[in-house]
Amino acid sequence: MYAIVRTGGKQYQVACGDILRVEKIAGNVGDTVDLNDVLMVVEGEEVKVGQPVLENAKVVAKIAEQGRAKKVIVFKKKRRKGYRLRRGHRQSFTGLQIEAIEA
Repeated sequence: MYAIVRTGGKQYQVACGDILRVEKIAGNVGDTVDLNDVLMVVEGEEVKVGQPVLENAKVVAKIAEQGRAKKVIVFKKKRRKGYRLRRGHRQSFTGLQIEAIEA
């Protein structure tokens, strides 16, 4: 059994027991989060597709970690103009442990 969920502007395929890194969700490690934007649920041969989301369906997940990704360097330069810009960015993320899919 697996589901397609939408969170943080992206779509993810999840199954029970999966660990998933998504855009930052407010909460502490150990908190339970309900993902209500369930787009599709597949259980064996039975496929349920929402238009756009399934009513009364949710994915229950536990926050496993809160962190920041590796630094990405943004470097801009214009030749012969003396313009150089170096910036770094670290994106925040939330690690989710999928516990249940309720359809």
